[in-house]
Amino acid sequence: MRVRGKEFAWGGCTYLMAIVNVTPDSFSGDGREPGDAIEYAVQQWQAGADIVDIGGESTRPGHKPVDDATEIERIRPVISGLRERLPQAIISVDTYKPDVARAAHDAGADMINSVWGAPNDLIDVAAELGMPLAAMHNQRDTQYHGDVVEAVTAFLRDCAERATARGLAGRVLLDPGIGFGKTPNQNIRLLHGLHRICALGYPTLLGTSRKSTIGKLTGREAHERIYGTAATTALGIAAGIDIVRVHDVAQQRDVISVSDAIVRNWRPSGWTG
Repeated sequence: MRVRGKEFAWGGCTYLMAIVNVTPDSFSGDGREPGDAIEYAVQQWQAGADIVDIGGESTRPGHKPVDDATEIERIRPVISGLRERLPQAIISVDTYKPDVARAAHDAGADMINSVWGAPNDLIDVAAELGMPLAAMHNQRDTQYHGDVVEAVTAFLRDCAERATARGLAGRVLLDPGIGFGKTPNQNIRLLHGLHRICALGYPTLLGTSRKSTIGKLTGREAHERIYGTAATTALGIAAGIDIVRVHDVAQQRDVISVSDAIVRNWRPSGWTG
């Protein structure tokens, strides 16, 4: 997949997506005003992010949905400001709404990261605008008929097949949706079965950063979950995950570097060994 001149060579190394929330109610307390969000996004890019993911609506449990106009008002100045500061940066918009995705593209966004899978109208906008689409599994309750890994795999396979058929061949990514419509035990089961998601044959994205399941396992508050997140990053890479979406870019970049060296035979530039 090529975006803004950068080629994503799946399987050769793991890519890092940085989280930039322009929301007042982010679960991890990292929501920012537009001016501050631009500066923070620049810092995340400079710390080693490959993609900067900008979102204007919280998706935490119990969040209050916002309308398209509010979401666009939040993200548009951040995307356009970041594009002006960093013309080469790859910018993702964290939205599932076609009109928001279109406005984000007009402001300078390159790809879409949808927490509600791949609705056909969103696929059509992505195909029209040439934007890769990351489709995440989600549902409004935690009831599954049978194995949660099988259910998530089937959902994501359907997303990928529909996206490919509607014009996104080679530009659809799959995210198992850790923490969305799943209990802590279901999240752990799904993390154990990540290799089954990767075996679908599409590039994959994993978002576990600071999630509540890590908090339940460690007893730590959201901002203290760097090491717990690091464990899921390393294990995800071992399972074949291609992109990790994180808050703590510099720290998780180190996790990626060591994991990629072991799992994918990656070496840094200038390595002598």
